[in-house]
Amino acid sequence: MGTPEFAVEPLKALIEGGYRIAAVVTAPDRPAGRGLEIKSTEVKQFALANSLPVLQPEKLRDAQFIDRLNAINADLFVVVAFRMLPETVWSLPAKGTINLHASLLPDYRGAAPINHAIINGEKETGVTTFLISHKIDTGAILLSAKVGIGDNETAGELHNKLQKEGSQLLLQTVEMLKNGNVEPQPQIDRQGLKLAPKLFRHNCRIDWTQSAEKIRNLIRGLSPYPGAWTEYTVDNKTYQMKIYQASAETRKHGKQIGAAVSDGKKYLKIACDDGYLNIEIMQIQGKKTMPVNVFLSGFRETGKMRFL
Repeated sequence: MGTPEFAVEPLKALIEGGYRIAAVVTAPDRPAGRGLEIKSTEVKQFALANSLPVLQPEKLRDAQFIDRLNAINADLFVVVAFRMLPETVWSLPAKGTINLHASLLPDYRGAAPINHAIINGEKETGVTTFLISHKIDTGAILLSAKVGIGDNETAGELHNKLQKEGSQLLLQTVEMLKNGNVEPQPQIDRQGLKLAPKLFRHNCRIDWTQSAEKIRNLIRGLSPYPGAWTEYTVDNKTYQMKIYQASAETRKHGKQIGAAVSDGKKYLKIACDDGYLNIEIMQIQGKKTMPVNVFLSGFRETGKMRFL
């Protein structure tokens, strides 16, 4: 059971590991993109390419869907980046329902663990397999593996690392469950647990009153998707910009927060709480992503820019 590209590699690993996939459950086809063309999920595309049966229920409590799952009679349900399951689904298989999560649980429970780990400046994260229970991401842990986060690593790059590490951890977990030699360990809640709630537009906006490093981490944690964004004004007109890569420069300055400093050719940096954020790769709304020097070559009004 899965939807995005992150779930494809684990499915592939199970197939290559010799396990018989009785069915694949994924989200229904939806309109997507500017043209609103009907598109299927990455998991469905992979499943069809490998001649696997695909189920796409609108509602997970639907009686026909439950009947179909009962008829399939799978030994184990495996969930990777999917919706929250009702107990009527996750309680069906004899060996339970397991989930692969892209963090070291119990930290970073939630929909966006990869993004939030980088946004918070973590140096390490990981992947965890656990038994699904009533509350999301709280079931007993089966296995986990640590993964380092590079100083300049983006969410997209970390996604790929965790996808590979998670696929192997999942394969190991299924093998141990089959042989009965893994002991689930209850999660222990503690004070200061870090969470990973779903990302919305408002919490992807850059706050220039923060430190340069904190802003840089936000940009890394939202790159390449959904992208950290900001607004700037020129001659009382407001424009939007997404920033995908930047560096932090810590130094005292007398500039107003949000002021733009540029040589008009190679660099564009924005004054923040403790220094400057040097923009390296960005995108103006309606334009293509570009290096900052390309943007500057066609823009001569950096002295009038004011970031909000």
